[in-house]
Amino acid sequence: MSAADIYKIWSTDPFFDETTRNELLAIADNSTEIEDRFYKDLEFGTGGLRGIIGAGTNRINAYTVAKASAGLADYIVSNGEEAKERGVVICHDSRHFSPEFAQVAAQVFANAGIRVYLTDELRPVPMCSFSVRYFNAFAGVMITASHNPPKYNGYKVYGEDGGQVTEAAAAAILQNMEKYADVRTTKMADFDEALAAGTIKRFGPEVDIAYTDMLKELVIDAEAIKRQANISVVYTPLHGSGNKPVRRILKSIGLNNVYVVPQQELPDGAFPTVKTPNPEDPAALSMGIELAKKVGADLVFGTDPDSDRLGIAVRTKDGEYKALTGNQVGLMLLDYILDSKKKLGTLEDNSFACTTIVSTKLCKAVCEAYGVELQETLTGFKYIGERIKVDDEFGNKHFQFGFEESYGYLSGTSVRDKDAVVAAMLVCGMACQSQDMGETLIDRLYRIYNKYGYGFEQAVSFTREGKEGLEKIRNGMASMRAELEACKTAEDAAKLIGGPKPVAVRDYQKGIRYDFSEGTVKTSELTLPKSNVLLYELGGDKGLDWACARPSGTEPKLKIYFGVYDKDEKTAADRLESIKGQMSAFVENKLG
Repeated sequence: MSAADIYKIWSTDPFFDETTRNELLAIADNSTEIEDRFYKDLEFGTGGLRGIIGAGTNRINAYTVAKASAGLADYIVSNGEEAKERGVVICHDSRHFSPEFAQVAAQVFANAGIRVYLTDELRPVPMCSFSVRYFNAFAGVMITASHNPPKYNGYKVYGEDGGQVTEAAAAAILQNMEKYADVRTTKMADFDEALAAGTIKRFGPEVDIAYTDMLKELVIDAEAIKRQANISVVYTPLHGSGNKPVRRILKSIGLNNVYVVPQQELPDGAFPTVKTPNPEDPAALSMGIELAKKVGADLVFGTDPDSDRLGIAVRTKDGEYKALTGNQVGLMLLDYILDSKKKLGTLEDNSFACTTIVSTKLCKAVCEAYGVELQETLTGFKYIGERIKVDDEFGNKHFQFGFEESYGYLSGTSVRDKDAVVAAMLVCGMACQSQDMGETLIDRLYRIYNKYGYGFEQAVSFTREGKEGLEKIRNGMASMRAELEACKTAEDAAKLIGGPKPVAVRDYQKGIRYDFSEGTVKTSELTLPKSNVLLYELGGDKGLDWACARPSGTEPKLKIYFGVYDKDEKTAADRLESIKGQMSAFVENKLG
């Protein structure tokens, strides 16, 4: 059926609620809007759904949530009675309609005879992942759109290990969803009846206690925290789900001076005090910095709505506050954990850490210094979760730390997604240790740079919304890939991005690395899974410079990442700006 035909059904059929019908009737004369809402179904990827809230098949609403839940329910049922009895955990954050979407999902699962553990209030991503393992559930669902603007929401699916579902499971769920192309065929149990029957069970404080107890086992250098318990920190949950768990763990480890930004403390899906609730944006911490100046805090940090990302700003010696990047915080935490454990004698043999192909390359030098293996994965924390499962849970290695450049960090194995709550605890502990050593966190960062070399990384995003925007992103990547495949020599490669000459290019979609270092192209296989990513190896002082292009899996963006490394700070910073300018112009031209 055409978009217009589906629109007619949704705007007239009494199956759909009055609010939905009225919203659609209001756009009856807007063919462009109708096309965008109905030209496709909201895509279910390896992480689930994410989209703009509203009526339509290409929007997230109660009906598309029910459809996704029906597909997941069929997948659980296909795995037998034990899977149904183990059931599914459902959590949600503070976004618009998150509680309502969580209840819809619970009703669909209950209708299929699947046990449901439904949170009794908003709880973050890491607690959803933890709860899957805590209840020995077969699956988990988190209603969230992470750090996206208020108009978005999402539906994130977890497997029985607490990690995001595998590609194979996602493909099976998507295939099941196709049976419900007509969302009117989905069915839901009565919520109150399912509660009374025990098919849906509310959970709450018992998980809070277990999660906090688990986090306390991950404390690094507890003695330094005791000595510096009066360190002053400011925290903002940015109207999200981190408020209670973050404050709970900081109190549990003995920190006495934790100030919470009052205007951003309570849940609010409109996120009224920020342009976007993303701690990657230093502006999101501005209220926290204002409070920090008043109380003389040493550290400011914030979590996004589902509390899987952490951004920080630290006080400098002149009394100002400097925001650190996700790469800088990840590098510092990696060094903090490995160095502290080495000195305490608790760093196990056969240990490993994980990061992604678009994160700082300085991690390798840090890991080598402590005899720890570094594993690189594709972008997305699901891949780090998989490495924990394979090499720690079912292997003979010991996971120490994982992070990605987009402000996601994880320590421990009881959570299998990025966890801003444990990150907040670790950052505060690291600040205590630095204060104990008579240094600031800025001093600590530069101590690492002086030891391993300077590294600067940035990312630039090109947003192209709607059906036309999606085509531009696809065509842009296809054009870059076609030009790469046409390269036969190093001279050809030099023209690829209109700037520095690539030493090699990795095409993760094709699974091929093109090496131009010897003049003519030589190819070899890549071992990571297939993904629509092009990574340009650019050499440089340490041979580590790079640029990377990949479409976002959750937003209508083409993201370009850069990394430059040098023994000299200014040289590295200048070269980064040059590469960023050249690569950005190249990509902008491809997108049109």
